[in-house]
Amino acid sequence: MQSWPVPAVPAIDVDTPEAPSALTVHDTATGGLVTAGPAEGTATMYVCGITPYDATHLGHANTYLSFDLVNRVWRDLGLQVNYTQNITDVDDPLLERAARDGLDWRDLAASQVDLFREDMTALQVLPPDAYVGATETIDLVAGVIEKLQATGYVYQLDDPQYPDWYFDVSMDPTFMDVSGLSDDAALARFVEFGGDPDRAGKRNPMDCLVWMQARPGEPSWPSPLGTGRPGWHIECTAIALDTLGATFDVQAGGADLVFPHHEMCAAQGHALTGAPFARTYLHSGLVALDGEKMSKSKGNLELVSRLRRGGADPAAIRLAMLGHHWRENWEWTPDQLTAATERLAAWRAAASLAATLDVTALVTEVRRAMRTDLDAPAAIAAIDAWVGASLSIEGDDAEGAAVFTRLTDSLLGIKL
Repeated sequence: MQSWPVPAVPAIDVDTPEAPSALTVHDTATGGLVTAGPAEGTATMYVCGITPYDATHLGHANTYLSFDLVNRVWRDLGLQVNYTQNITDVDDPLLERAARDGLDWRDLAASQVDLFREDMTALQVLPPDAYVGATETIDLVAGVIEKLQATGYVYQLDDPQYPDWYFDVSMDPTFMDVSGLSDDAALARFVEFGGDPDRAGKRNPMDCLVWMQARPGEPSWPSPLGTGRPGWHIECTAIALDTLGATFDVQAGGADLVFPHHEMCAAQGHALTGAPFARTYLHSGLVALDGEKMSKSKGNLELVSRLRRGGADPAAIRLAMLGHHWRENWEWTPDQLTAATERLAAWRAAASLAATLDVTALVTEVRRAMRTDLDAPAAIAAIDAWVGASLSIEGDDAEGAAVFTRLTDSLLGIKL
């Protein structure tokens, strides 16, 4: 599927030997800071994409901005980046919304993918290299399930009506290595995210669906497993392995994907290759509105497109979100956009100066912050201090404004 336009990312071209020489981030699986990405060459990342049944809200945008920072830091370190994102363009929520509103599910998905692309373009999010819809990979996923079937990792229910296929989580020794949840906590999460622990014929309560046989009135595709469609977790497993290889650097998504989604992907990937699925697991914080996590099902949403239509500068929207650490759970309030708009105006004023204070120390501080667990709030604080001083004290760095403009664009995605 077509990605969105690639914004230009300028090189900063300033030597900062005092800044860290690699990106360290908080890894969910180990619970501590780890180095993400290779020392040289190509870094690889998979970020779980949208189910396109409604517009992009700030919770979604927060996820993609968080991992856009990973992409930008890697590039600033001189690495190439191979980045994949999927689109779950056939799933129960999409089908339910289409049925509710009398829409063709394909048309609904296409319209929401288009809106997502527009929002990401406006927010200066670097696009994935591979942007892959589930409906484009039916044969790929079916083939992956057949491989698992040959080794006994998947089994078919003895159900005369719907003989679906399941992945046996007990067969893979790495299952639960990502989340580290207790059995009781994992089971509760499994149910919360649509799992079916009580279904008759399953070997284990948390075995996950990999191929669902066709249901009346729902889309389906022919395959050696029967006419049907893939489950959610196996879709991402198959796409990641196909585009990034047996082991890649980062699997990322919102904190609500740790279990069961990323846990299941990791176990399935290991079962298929015998190698670790991802080296590092990153999970961004969740965004609330009116005291509760933003949720399409609850309707407590602030939409990127609605803010844009209301006249908000997309750079200010992005800057407001970057004011929160990527792992932080936080609540959106309108005053954050007001503050970010004022901050953006000050930054743009500094970018228009004929001469500024020396900028090299600022570049070092911003690189240090961003390479140390993507600390955008610390980078913003350093920029605020430099901007305030440059606007109040006459400087003599004639190249300072140009370097500053490249710095905010390249590492924070804020185009001045």
